[in-house]
Amino acid sequence: MPTGERVNRLGEGFRGRSGSRSPMTWSSGQRYLAEFVGTFGLVISITGAAVLLPNALFAPNVGEVPEVRVLLLSLSLGFGVLGMIYAFGDVSGAHFNPAVTVAMWMSGRTKPMDAVAYILAQVLGGILAVATIAGVAYGYSPLWGSAQGMALASQGYSGNGSPYLVSMGSVFLLEVVMTFFLVTVILFATRTEGFAKNLAPVGIALTLAMTNLVAIPIDGASVNPARSFAPALLSIGFSGDRWAIQQDWIFWVAPIIGAILAALIERIMRPKA
Repeated sequence: MPTGERVNRLGEGFRGRSGSRSPMTWSSGQRYLAEFVGTFGLVISITGAAVLLPNALFAPNVGEVPEVRVLLLSLSLGFGVLGMIYAFGDVSGAHFNPAVTVAMWMSGRTKPMDAVAYILAQVLGGILAVATIAGVAYGYSPLWGSAQGMALASQGYSGNGSPYLVSMGSVFLLEVVMTFFLVTVILFATRTEGFAKNLAPVGIALTLAMTNLVAIPIDGASVNPARSFAPALLSIGFSGDRWAIQQDWIFWVAPIIGAILAALIERIMRPKA
């Protein structure tokens, strides 16, 4: 099979797998809606756990986040994304992350116009998710005060009033590396010729949980610009603090660099025709 044909059959993540089995197709609007709802579910799973678990959002010292809490947050995200992938993987490819969409575009699996629409849908889905969790937390003053103190579970690094203690350089490197691992797993596991394609959702969910187990105590764990932008943006109005939005650039730039590196590795390691 020519390489170009094989890449085209891959579709957008999981869609290539369904495309080879079934004549079902979805409209652009259906695919964009799937990305919106899927990202909503992903962000609900992690922001909801971070804000609504009964203890304080984080320990006073971010470096002292209780290990059990880190595990619960990571598992919530892993289970949440696993469900969203099974629900919408055949529809949109289950990106739910602008960094993944950039990598899929670089790999030739997503058209440029679709990539732009996907990212917009993901950002809007994330904003609605955080607004929903903020609405729930608002009804209980201790939770609401805790959520405001951490800018609705935003990521961050030391400086600009952020409660995080790790340097910007360390956070940047961590986000690049963790996103690289996640996107590499996604790109390789969703290949139609891959032996692991039937277990791809499980592998992706476990990898995402791993990235959070590592990164939550350091910067709150992003690896997803939509997951970071939503609380940073809404916290301006809900908490009156701007440190999260001032630092949000790093949670766009670093994950996208990690995704680009993963896409380059995937292209280099494609099998010969």
